[in-house]
This record gives sequence, C-alpha cells and structure tokens, in this order.
Amino acid sequence: MEAGIVGLPNVGKSTLFNALTCSAAAQSANYPFCTIEPNEGIVSVPDVRLDRIASLIKPQRVVPAALKLVDIAGIVQGASEGQGLGNKFLAHIREVDAILQVVRCFEDDDVIHVSGKIDPVADMEIIETELMLADLQTLENALPKAERAARGGDKDAKLRVAAIKRCQAHLDDGLPLRTLEAPQGEREAISSYGLMTAKPILYIANVDEDDLRGEGALVQAVREYAEQGGAGVVPVCAKLEAELAELQEPERGEMLRELGLAEPALSTVAREAYRTLGLQSFFTAGEKEVRAWAIPIGATAPEAAGVIHSDFQRGFIRCEVYTLADLEELGSEKAIRSAGRMRTEGKGYVVNDGDICHFLFNV
Repeated sequence: MEAGIVGLPNVGKSTLFNALTCSAAAQSANYPFCTIEPNEGIVSVPDVRLDRIASLIKPQRVVPAALKLVDIAGIVQGASEGQGLGNKFLAHIREVDAILQVVRCFEDDDVIHVSGKIDPVADMEIIETELMLADLQTLENALPKAERAARGGDKDAKLRVAAIKRCQAHLDDGLPLRTLEAPQGEREAISSYGLMTAKPILYIANVDEDDLRGEGALVQAVREYAEQGGAGVVPVCAKLEAELAELQEPERGEMLRELGLAEPALSTVAREAYRTLGLQSFFTAGEKEVRAWAIPIGATAPEAAGVIHSDFQRGFIRCEVYTLADLEELGSEKAIRSAGRMRTEGKGYVVNDGDICHFLFNV
C-alpha cells in the first residue's frame, strides 16, 4: 500500500518528501508544475516496541516496517478540467491508497503562494473541490455503461448503478465520499473506479519554526476543517525537518533537545500515515533478525504469513503467537513456552497489532 503526498504548489510538499525519504535530491523550484512525474520513496515507521524486543532477543539486525510514499506534483484550481497538468496529477492520485495533503501554515515572502495569501482552509477546499469534481466526472462517464448492463438483467450492474447514484448525490451535496456510509456491496461494486475522495486523508500542516506544536490560529483552522471529515492533522516544520534529516547522531539528538522535542515530527507523520492507510504491525523475532511487518487491520494469520512470503500463506499450517508483555515478563521465548504462554492459532485467527509470530507451513 502507498500514500500520495499532494498539495498546492509551494506549500513545502517536496521539502517534506525529501526529508521523509532522506533524499539528497535538490529542492523544487519556486513555481507551479515543477514536479511533473511523481517521485517515490520508502519510509521507515518508527516503533519503540522493536527496540524492546531486540533488547531481549539480541538479533543481528532490526528492521522496521516501511511504507511507500509518492510525491505528486502540485495541484491547481481547475485541475479537474485539465488546468496545468491536472489530468496527469489526478491519475497519480487515483493510484495511491491514501492521501497526505500538505497545507501551508507559514509566512515567507520569498516563497510565493499561488493565491497570493496564506489561507490553509481555502487551500484545502480547492483540492477537495477538484477531487470531488473529478470523481463526479468519473461517475458520470461510468453510469451509462452500468445502466445498459443493468437493463439487460445484470445483477452486479444494478448494484453498480445504485452505488454510482448514491455517490453522485453525496458529492452533489458538497461532501467527499470518505464521509459516505454505503453498503459494503456497493463499495465493492465501484472499487475499480479509483474515486479519490473515497480515499482516507491525513493533513500535514507545514508550520513556522516558532509554532512547532501547531498551536497557532492557522493550524487550529486546519484541525477544525479536518474534524468535519474525521481526518487527522500533524503539524510539521518541513524546513526544520529537512535540516534534521541531514544531521547524524548525536547532532540530531542535540538539536531536538534544544528545541524541546522528543523526536522529529517526521516520525509522527510516518506513524499517522501508517494508521491512515489502515495498517498495523506484527513482529517476527529470532537471532538473525527482529522485524516489523505491515498488514491491514483485520488480516488473518495466513494473510499475515503471506506478507513474508507467498509460500507461507499457500502452505499455512498454524501460527505460534506471544506478546511483548509475555517476553518482558518472562525474558525469553523458551521461558514463554515453558510457562504455557505460547499460543497456537489456526487459519481463522485475526492477527493483533503487536503480536510476535512464528508461522509453520508446508508446500
């Protein structure tokens, strides 16, 4: 699964992306449409549980979970009608699983805002409107074909027509599809359309260095807007995070202490992006490696095994499971087994966030 970073031009989107992925690429020029093709990067998801497991297992290496980020070129008003490079940008957004929208909450006379003023809510509304208009266009194009098939007695097509019309009515009310409550069957019927406002969204408020915790009026306005759609908000100073990303320890730790921060804000962004994608982690632990694996919330044991290798899922027999609390209390896997705390789970087991698993399989 992957998340796309979007925003109007000159909001700090590429600065944030480069910092997140520790990219050494040059920063974008100060004008719209500077990133024509999306950049892609892999971001580690910080998890203190890994270090706690490793302190007892003593592995040769520790591997965090990761997620894929795509830096999508700046959207402008009129993108749904092909303005700028609108069609390309919207196509890239359709391909991702979640949206991370960077919103400008900082003043800088040297960085031109395309609207001529700093108004984060207006910026959010521009992008939301463009995505809703594009979704309406997608639905309008799909409806005639679905109606023809429905008239021929196709039950799936009838469900598709109902789903399309429900979505159109919701969008006509000015509401994104992520706020629509629809039957699961209808959602599945139109899942192939890549409707953008149905994707989960996380807002990243790019703040000044004097508002690192996002307590200013601009970020508060972003939070109020985000709450209407049940979305999260993370305040980040992309410029500062880019500087931190270039430092090595202990310089990075010293700078964080001077700022009164426990960790870079990018760590919070990575974890919140992970959550927005509907992901959680399970762990595998051994002498060679302690590793976190990303799975969708609700994944079964065979599905989790398949993340490691398809053979694990195909030949799944059972899963042995214990918790970090068991490990910290008893000190080792051997002691967990001796105490009868190593659980054996079958194909129907739904993996919990934080489970430490061993999979047994045969192919």
